[in-house]
Amino acid sequence: MKTLILGTIALALGTGGALAQDVVRMGTEGAYPPYNFLNDSGEVDGFERELGDELCTRAELTCEWVTNDWDSIIPNLVSGNYDTIMAGMSITDEREEVIAFTQNYTQPDPSAFVALDGMEPDLEGGVIAAQANTIQASWVAESGATLVEFATPDETIAAVRSGEADAVLADKAFLEPFVAEGADIVFFGDDVLIGRGIGLGLRQSDTELKDTFDAAIQSMKDDGSLNELLEKWEIGATF
Repeated sequence: MKTLILGTIALALGTGGALAQDVVRMGTEGAYPPYNFLNDSGEVDGFERELGDELCTRAELTCEWVTNDWDSIIPNLVSGNYDTIMAGMSITDEREEVIAFTQNYTQPDPSAFVALDGMEPDLEGGVIAAQANTIQASWVAESGATLVEFATPDETIAAVRSGEADAVLADKAFLEPFVAEGADIVFFGDDVLIGRGIGLGLRQSDTELKDTFDAAIQSMKDDGSLNELLEKWEIGATF
């Protein structure tokens, strides 16, 4: 299996065995656990850090991690501040008009509503918080409810607790620790499936780099190691 995996990646890399750039800069938000966050040492951590490091190892790439605010993460990729986005970013048609994506490395993850315990929020006509420029924000905007957007996911939780919003819609994996740790907020209503799973974002011109990461992701699907990471970090369904 190892020989087949390395052979597949070698085909993606081409006969030269390496990409033109010496270092691949991996852009992430660092504020969306369990996908990505900053640990006590101030270093990028989480599911995507572990996954990204393994992908770079399999592809024989030297990678370094860069953090960037969510609201400018796509523009700064396009402008060349880093070379990839690994930030819990769902693959959507709208985003594919601007950047390219690898194949997905998670299944479509359920989104969920969280509201104050004891409240009965109007999910169809009430005020729903979501992080700006996310698939959840787009879904709320099209649902008929009043969307209120925030720059960071933590601010959406604060908006519910302060009464500024009736509920928040976000990835269920992100919301679960808040529900488990706080006695004041609970899941409400049905889960919502949005998007086509999460992929690694790249500039549309970086076709060789895309092929390289596609091959590495596929190798992890083939040998089961991607499923092991998904289970370790308790993220959605396995492949």
